Amino acid sequence: MSFATAQTYGRHHPAAAQHGLTRHEVLRDALLDTVDLLQRRRADLVDETFIDNYVALGWLEWHGGQLRVSALGSTICQQMSERLSPLDS
Repeated sequence: MSFATAQTYGRHHPAAAQHGLTRHEVLRDALLDTVDLLQRRRADLVDETFIDNYVALGWLEWHGGQLRVSALGSTICQQMSERLSPLDS
């Protein structure tokens, strides 16, 4: 991440810095909500900085002018869903 990008990220997401989360952790934690917004065709509600970072990480990709979840992003979503679901007893 460039210095300018890091400054922009910190300015838009001060809570992340306050809680000691890395950029990667914040993006991972927000991915399920981001995917939900994409599925509801509300990409306009996703922070542009997040979109740029997701694309750079390969979690989202542009396809014919539309943003969609990549195979890697789907795998991460599945892992996050499993982590958040209650344990079966």
